[in-house]
Amino acid sequence: MKRLHIHVSVDNLAESVRFYSAMFATEPTVLEKDYAKWMLDDPRVNFAISNRGAKVGLDHLGIQAESAEELEEIHQRIASAALPHLAQPDSNCCYANSDKHWSLDPSGIPWEAFHTLGSIPTFGEHTKASLAPQSACCAPISLDTLKAGGVKKPSAPSCCG
Repeated sequence: MKRLHIHVSVDNLAESVRFYSAMFATEPTVLEKDYAKWMLDDPRVNFAISNRGAKVGLDHLGIQAESAEELEEIHQRIASAALPHLAQPDSNCCYANSDKHWSLDPSGIPWEAFHTLGSIPTFGEHTKASLAPQSACCAPISLDTLKAGGVKKPSAPSCCG
């Protein structure tokens, strides 16, 4: 079963953690100096916030797959609809190692489809190549790159460093 993912950039992490902990009636499942995440079952959502210098507000949306097969199903939907997309396998970002596919909605909001493989001790380490992040937390591409359409091949170190 897939889970909706929402990532919001915030001004004050401590105040935001307090707010969202009250809103969700639970403490974060991951809490770092610059990042917090709630893995909720009601509603079924992976809700993350970070304070890493990005513009405050919605950072990106996504779908978290529970298996490689679910991730491939999402990837096939994106590819068959000829939407702009980029594969980012074995990506380290947001304290997790994941396989990812990125797309961009018509309004310019980045969408991340991902399957988490494990956790890592830092916000992001460089493993596989990708294009430099510009908008979303660990988005491997700029909005302009995705808007240009088509699959873009990775060419430089990955996100969140």
